[in-house]
Formats: sequence, structure tokens, C-alpha cells
Amino acid sequence: MTTKPEEHQQPRRRRAPAGAAVLREDVTEAIRAAVFEELAAVGYARMSIEGIARRAGVGKTAVYRRWRSKLHLVLDIVSALAVQGLPAPDTGSLEGDLRLLYEVTSRALRHPVASQIIPDLQAEAARNPEIAEALQKALREGQDGVATGIVTAAEARGELRRGLDHDLALDLISGPLYWRSVVIRSPKLPKGYLGSLARATAGALKAL
Repeated sequence: MTTKPEEHQQPRRRRAPAGAAVLREDVTEAIRAAVFEELAAVGYARMSIEGIARRAGVGKTAVYRRWRSKLHLVLDIVSALAVQGLPAPDTGSLEGDLRLLYEVTSRALRHPVASQIIPDLQAEAARNPEIAEALQKALREGQDGVATGIVTAAEARGELRRGLDHDLALDLISGPLYWRSVVIRSPKLPKGYLGSLARATAGALKAL
């Protein structure tokens, strides 16, 4: 009796474990987009899994397969913002880097969706420590890497002294624009404001 040579035998296909769910990335992204839209439309308190699923064009089960609750869903998305961060400016000067950072940040903060979501989540953060922690991480760490890069590059060019307080530098760089755009929610920035802010911030950093 002859046997089939081993090299000619077809490898067996592995089957996915029974009950294992394959999560489609396009569905996940649709749900994430729906969360931003739903937060902007109704706020966190009134947001529901049903509303998110309806806006995403999926069933509630698709949402629950990925997140246990709307809290975990929002925490995941807000935390992801810190990972994405902002592009690091590289204009060759401290003032130029600050100006570019402010232009990008201002557009992001004044986007209709972001301008609704951030104040709402800040209000919710006062009642929910988990949201407070995730929001702080997204807002602070998202800018921390970029601001540190700007300061480090300026130190290397000799525009700033080495060894200055980077935490204080971050406060100086990020504070004024967040105050106007997120806290008092100024409807429109004055003409030339971002350029003036960049010059003033560069001067303040050089005085540290």
C-alpha cells in the first residue's frame, strides 16, 4: 500500500473558535464617528447606545461587542485623542513654531463638533472621575509632546536657555488659547490674535 508523500498533502485550514466574533474595522470606525456626532447633538447625559447605533447604521449588538457601556465607549475615544496628538511644527524659529501650533489647535478647538463635545465632557468630568482622568490625559498629554518638542528645538537653536521648567512652559504655551476657545468660548478670535499670542508667548518663554 502506497501513501501520499507528505510534501504533497494539503495543510488543513484552521477554523475560528466557535462563537468568536470578527469585528469589522469599518463598523468600528462608523461607531466612533457616530459617537462624536451624537455627543455634539445631544450631549453625554442624553447620549444612548441606541442613538449611537442608529446614527452609525448598525445594531446595538455591534456596539456592545466592542464596548460594555457608553462610558467605556467615550473613555476609549477620548483616550485615543491623546495618542493621536498634534503634528509637531518645524518652522526653524520659536515664534514660527508657536504660531503654527496655535493655528492648528485653534482650528481643531473651534470645529463645530469639538466646540460642543469638549465643554460637555468637562461638565461631566466634574461628576465622573473616570471621564475627568481621560479628558485630562487627552487635553494635556495631547499637547505635552508637541510643546516639549517646540521647547527642546528652541533650546537647541539657542533661543531658550537649557533646563527651563517644561511644565511651566506647557502652561504658558497652551493656557491662553484653551482659555479663549474652551473656557470662555469666544465666538471669534480678534484679528491678528494668534500672531500676537505667539510673539507674547515666545517672549515669556525667553524670560523663564
